[in-house]
Formats: sequence, structure tokens, C-alpha cells
Amino acid sequence: MTENRIVYITQAPVELYKVLKFESFASSGGEAKHMVADGLVRVNGRVETRKRKKILPGDIIEIYGTCLEIQMDSI
Repeated sequence: MTENRIVYITQAPVELYKVLKFESFASSGGEAKHMVADGLVRVNGRVETRKRKKILPGDIIEIYGTCLEIQMDSI
């Protein structure tokens, strides 16, 4: 079963590993970078191995059965 979550960001772009860290999929930036390098993360349906991949509103990140939909926070 897949969990879908919306993640609101206040500025774009944001680096992929930071989203994983702030959404508690990794306890540190280093751990998040290893997860990406190991091919555990998909962005928009494709395996992403670039730790610093720029994430923009509309992107979908998939990790461990969870889909994170990135949206801009309208403050």
C-alpha cells in the first residue's frame, strides 16, 4: 500500500537529500545522500542517484512505499 503525502516548500528549488532529511526518511543529510546514491529514491518515476537533484513544485518523490508530492507553500 502506498502512502501519499503533500510536502510544502517555501523556496524552490530544494535539494533532494534535504527533502528526505526534513521529512524524516533519514536522520542526517549524510544518511539521505547514501539512500539516494544507493538508488532507493525515485523522482517522477525514475531512479534518481544525484544527491543534489533540484526538486521543484510538481515533482513526485517515491521512497519506501511513500509518494511525496512537492508543492509551493503560499505564505
